[in-house]
Amino acid sequence: MNILVCVSRVPDTASRIQIDPSGKKINSAGLKYIVNPYDEFALEEAIRLTEKNGGEVTAVTVGDASSQDVLRTALAMGAHKAVLVEGLENTADRDVVVNSLADVARELSPDLIILGRQSIDYDNYQTTSMLGALLDQPSISVVSKLDVDGNNIKAERDVEGGKELLETTLPAVISVQKGINEPRYPKLPQIMQAKKKPIDKKTVSSSDSDIEILSMELPSKDRVGMIVGDSDSDIDQVIKALHENAKVI
Repeated sequence: MNILVCVSRVPDTASRIQIDPSGKKINSAGLKYIVNPYDEFALEEAIRLTEKNGGEVTAVTVGDASSQDVLRTALAMGAHKAVLVEGLENTADRDVVVNSLADVARELSPDLIILGRQSIDYDNYQTTSMLGALLDQPSISVVSKLDVDGNNIKAERDVEGGKELLETTLPAVISVQKGINEPRYPKLPQIMQAKKKPIDKKTVSSSDSDIEILSMELPSKDRVGMIVGDSDSDIDQVIKALHENAKVI
């Protein structure tokens, strides 16, 4: 079984985010980047499937030369191959990103494509369904349990009040969420070996972006909250605040 895993390079959630002087992007100076946490679950699931059924895992990301670090991490975790698609400055444009991922998928013809449910930077939450549509393959999002038996797939996901079980066949596109597994952490020998492995480099299918970032700004810190109870006086206080301060009623 050959599996393609799509990974994103995102800022570490513990990092302090600052806006670049241009006002159109974040300042990457001194900023630590990591593999998108949801994509770690995708990598682990792919590795487990190949350990059970044979085959290989290829990790792919779309970005610039600096994105090689997340591919090295993927290789250290157990991916067999890595592909970097270069030439895209605005990774917020999902259309260009997904078309580039689809080009790689068409070339490699994987049995299964796995990715995290969403990236934690732009949170577009669109890649799975867009990729499935471009490849004319079934797609299932937010999977919490995955079973692959031959060409048959059973995918379970959490829904309000219970579980939903979906069935389809390979090839397919699956996104996974936290809880499906516990990602392994590479040890020093794997990290050193990953540094020596080759990374296949390709160019984006098109660098023409449909999205232009006009400005970025950090959330305002001057918002004031209030804690109230459920008495009549508390309700009157909330209504007064909404009317006089927030001016929404």
